[in-house]
Amino acid sequence: MIDELYSREILRRTAQLDHVGRLKAPDGAADRTAKLCGSTIHVEVKLADGVITDFAQEVEACALGQAAAAILSQSVIEAPVVEVIAARDAMKAMLKGGAFDYPERFADFAILQSVKDFPARHASTLLALEATVEAAGRAG
Repeated sequence: MIDELYSREILRRTAQLDHVGRLKAPDGAADRTAKLCGSTIHVEVKLADGVITDFAQEVEACALGQAAAAILSQSVIEAPVVEVIAARDAMKAMLKGGAFDYPERFADFAILQSVKDFPARHASTLLALEATVEAAGRAG
């Protein structure tokens, strides 16, 4: 059962985190923690006309949180905030076993579909998207 959760592709993604660190003058920032496992993320963004123009993250998370943060980090620059919100909403629907449709740039989040069968892991899988949406909201 654990092999279904931690697929080879998910584990491969954990080593692909981009944009690690902090921005010099972010427009918005947010911190999120998954209470059950203790995974944390700090996200900073810069915005222009509703588009994320720069992004940084500090991730201390389980493999699922790292994989999700890596997928996000590879496509978030130049993403409209509305697409990040749509990706977060698609992730929530996917984790609940409902229909989901990721914006094309975030289609790789579908590799995390096996997490739906492990409700205790949902929060850590959502960390990166939730923090990015919150940081963008704080940016104005």
